[in-house]
Amino acid sequence: MAFNKSQEREFQIALCTVPDQATGEMLAEKMVERSLAACVNIIPTITSVYQWQDKIEKDPESLLVIKTEADLMASLGELLDEEHPYEVYELISCGIDQASSAYLDWLKSTL
Repeated sequence: MAFNKSQEREFQIALCTVPDQATGEMLAEKMVERSLAACVNIIPTITSVYQWQDKIEKDPESLLVIKTEADLMASLGELLDEEHPYEVYELISCGIDQASSAYLDWLKSTL
């Protein structure tokens, strides 16, 4: 299997937590329908420990793993501004520096 660097376009892996799987599925479908993501994996159950309003919180959540392009991150943020139920939602990303050639070709054809 060929493994190449992503050079022509800047693809991203973005992470976003949601309160439950149903919310994750709704958001993931909108992301893919609007061509803001090529694919969204939903990890159904994680535990998040964080500080909120001077208290340590511990909550079950779902995690979205979003495959997208750097140029689409602002549009993803706009979608989440409209649709995400949290007052402060997580949307963080890192670049895909390397991936299989076939996967990069698929990303290029999808986004």
